[in-house]
Amino acid sequence: MLEVLSRAGSFVAIIILGFVLKKIGVFKEEDFSVLSKITIRITLPAAIITSFAGKEIDPSLLMLLFLGMGCGVLYIILGFLLNRKNSREQQAFDILNLPGYNIGCFSMPFAQSFLGPMGVIATSLFDSGNAFICLGGAFGVASSVKDGRGFDFKRVLKALSRSVPFLTYLLMVVLNLLHIRVPGMVVECATLIGGANSFMAMFMIGVGFKLTLSDRSQMAKILRILLVRYGVAAILAVIFYFLLPFDIQVRQALVILAFSPIGTAVPPFTGELGGDVGLSSAINSMAIVISISIYVVLLSVML
Repeated sequence: MLEVLSRAGSFVAIIILGFVLKKIGVFKEEDFSVLSKITIRITLPAAIITSFAGKEIDPSLLMLLFLGMGCGVLYIILGFLLNRKNSREQQAFDILNLPGYNIGCFSMPFAQSFLGPMGVIATSLFDSGNAFICLGGAFGVASSVKDGRGFDFKRVLKALSRSVPFLTYLLMVVLNLLHIRVPGMVVECATLIGGANSFMAMFMIGVGFKLTLSDRSQMAKILRILLVRYGVAAILAVIFYFLLPFDIQVRQALVILAFSPIGTAVPPFTGELGGDVGLSSAINSMAIVISISIYVVLLSVML
């Protein structure tokens, strides 16, 4: 337990470091975009390559890809049902801000540090399905609900085609299933770069952390979203751990993933939809604090 607390404490310290350095002016708010690009386009894809290299994927684990997508669909449905009597704008906001997991920049570093090779592969496969929701699926549904028009599937595919992590996941899964090995030199380079992913991801979160509310009455809206999000997460975690027929490392990974915070792409998508970006950012930041606290408890109990 002390080892878990020590490692988790290191992650929290890096987040605090990023936040403090932004507050004292070493980093600016706009630097978050640069850090995000380095993490999402360089260190995370390298970490994905490293996690798959030299490992055989049991075909049964491909179910995790659909599980990651299915969890997002569940939250989208809940966002719609909970707002049947509300405006289209409110429906669209909840549909966009309830689903989607921040796995690559938040949960993946924990998986790399605590869950072993099989746990990292499970995390990667789950995130492949989650990416479909995070990077366009939820936005497509939300925009169609708000505007009263059909679902724009082409827009989703366009967003996915530009996602370096999603394309890396897809490539590594295909290569693995075809039993094609990644060249050793590529793996060595990816291992070196991917080793920085944990630091970069946590530091990026610290620099981007923002909790500003223009109206304190918005706290009720934040609590409503987070209660639904983490209430459902608790139910999913129980199902994942006790009912799914996977190895213990895979089930532990799924429990952790169920409590992942909301994806970092949600506030920008909310802005593109004409929604309340400040409220979305506040929900996103509070979810990070909640997820860190839950992770420490879960890892202490499970490991």
